Amino acid sequence: MTTDLLTTAEPEAGVAPASGARQVLRRLRARKSALAAAAVLGLLVLLALAAPLLAAIEGQDPNTYHDALVDSARGGVPLGDFGGVSAEHWLGVEPGTGRDLFVRLVYGARVSLLVALGATAVQILIGVGTGLAAALGNRLVESLLTHVTDVMVAMPLLVFAIATMAVVPGDFPRPLLLAVSIGLLQWGGMARLVRAQTLSLKKLDYVSAARLTGASSWRVARRELLPSLAAPVITYAAVLLPTNIVLEASMSFLGVGVKPPTPSWGHMLSTATTWFRADPMYVLLPALMLFVTTLAFTVLGDGVRAALDPREASRLRVGRTRRKARTSGAGGAA
Repeated sequence: MTTDLLTTAEPEAGVAPASGARQVLRRLRARKSALAAAAVLGLLVLLALAAPLLAAIEGQDPNTYHDALVDSARGGVPLGDFGGVSAEHWLGVEPGTGRDLFVRLVYGARVSLLVALGATAVQILIGVGTGLAAALGNRLVESLLTHVTDVMVAMPLLVFAIATMAVVPGDFPRPLLLAVSIGLLQWGGMARLVRAQTLSLKKLDYVSAARLTGASSWRVARRELLPSLAAPVITYAAVLLPTNIVLEASMSFLGVGVKPPTPSWGHMLSTATTWFRADPMYVLLPALMLFVTTLAFTVLGDGVRAALDPREASRLRVGRTRRKARTSGAGGAA
């Protein structure tokens, strides 16, 4: 069995060994759950980008009221079955206003995804820079940046976000403000991760050799450390994305996020709390979109982590070899 494991670990004859990026992609393609999650996220991004086109195809607008489609005698409940689903309104209409629900959902995807991506980019920039500076700086710089990071990790996001929303002028773009606020207040975890990884990498021979040649800390970080930090940073960023989507929805739910009439899944859920009995579709649709997006990002992040982990590849290779051995043994016995 040991001989089989060693021989199967070697590349096949006539096949060039794959590069690092190709190996990662190959491992990622081997995980069907990650591929399914990537397909779902690709569809969501496509829906968000094509929101104006989809609205034109349906012939609706996200902010147009349709008073004739709601029953004013019942407080604004949509007329018809399943929240007013029809050929003109594919997923029904919003209670009270009669605005098209499908168009508001796809436009809301734009807000949620843009805020999550923007906040994650800010977290990566600040977290990686702070973590590297803390690990490569002198004792005073390390102590100062470590304490600042601890304060940022312990800082209550919603309290400071509410204060920021109250100070910033009302005409400032709220999606941009949300992305910057979440990113500036939630980079502590990334900084801790980068600092811990950098302290471990500093002890390796190739980093020590680069420092002994007289290379500056910036050159060591750029040429030696950042390539090795790519895998943990990408993996952690895949975890931050669904977290930021939930944070945006929570802030909009509390009324400190995107202002109406801009569509947002969190804001739709906040207004849907009074309609969950009369119109369950209005509650279920944005909640389902939020759940599917968060789940897809989480599953894809787990797949990326496994693809970037060489130990995971070794376990998969050993498992395939054992299955091959059992299959060949069963075939020989037959």
